Amino acid sequence: MDKTCVPLNAEAETSLPIIDFANFGDGTSVEAKEIAEKFYAACRDVGFAYIANTGIPQHAIDGMFELCAKFFDLPTEIKQKAPHPPEGWKHRGYSGVGVEQVSQMVFDPNELADIRSKALDFKESFDFGNEDSTRLQNIWPPEEDLPGFREQAVAFFKVCREFQTSKILPALALGMPGVPAGFFDQYHQQADNQVRLLHYPGAPAEAFLSGEKGRINAHTDFGTCTVLFQDDCGGLEVESPHEPGKFIPAPPIPGTVVFNIGDFLMRWSNDTLKSTLHRVRVPPQKDGVAGGMIRERFSIPYFMGADRDKVVDCLPGCFGPNKPKRYEPINAGQYINMRLNATY
Repeated sequence: MDKTCVPLNAEAETSLPIIDFANFGDGTSVEAKEIAEKFYAACRDVGFAYIANTGIPQHAIDGMFELCAKFFDLPTEIKQKAPHPPEGWKHRGYSGVGVEQVSQMVFDPNELADIRSKALDFKESFDFGNEDSTRLQNIWPPEEDLPGFREQAVAFFKVCREFQTSKILPALALGMPGVPAGFFDQYHQQADNQVRLLHYPGAPAEAFLSGEKGRINAHTDFGTCTVLFQDDCGGLEVESPHEPGKFIPAPPIPGTVVFNIGDFLMRWSNDTLKSTLHRVRVPPQKDGVAGGMIRERFSIPYFMGADRDKVVDCLPGCFGPNKPKRYEPINAGQYINMRLNATY
């Protein structure tokens, strides 16, 4: 997604909307308003969209995937030098296979234990965020074990943050009726966001078919919104906006990133915007590989969240005499911590 425009010829590959940000600029033009309105419609009706021409350099994305593969190829004892703390809300560092188990709005300890006793999410992850945060510090492997990892990861976080502040949040505000321009900026000042490197190891197909292993079951994201970078493996599926319970593929499309609304923003918008269920399924088998091996998969989501000390009430334009507020005001940090602690 370089500075030059990427031609779109992939509409036939997916039924999800594709929003082209090529002419968004600084968000003040007529073209920017039209793009923002299309973006808002996708967030309202589907909750998911592909975004083309983000301005994120393709070499930065490619380099991050190369770094991701190098990290997960390290011996386990090296990766464990940067361990994820036991507290779910301290979302930094390395989590081995089976440590995190995705649950969907389940908080009862007995129910969570039952979920974790079943097929494990067969994935491992590494989380990092704002290097300048005083509340939530990054946990890095020693420099000598993977030279340049920290520097490149920090640079990639800044690229994602720039996309958030210059394109995503301005477009959301510009496209939503009743929301003032730049409205979301005041709630996202601390940059306390998260990049996650994800690795789904390869394994025999039978292990997935038998239920011994799983990818990620249907779930929604917690925060304001998410941007997802995919490799060419595939496997992401999104619940159809027209047929609940039916999931449609969201395959990688060159020159785009995947965007989706999170639960916090859905609540904040009085359910005007849609946080849509999605899952990761087993990708196609490798051609010609004996034993039915399922190939490994890498993905990199960037999770955006509101400042944890901010209390939010219903967004302007999302309530009225015919649409009363459904939710009480809530502190962003308390909400996200509750959701994170249920996954560990």
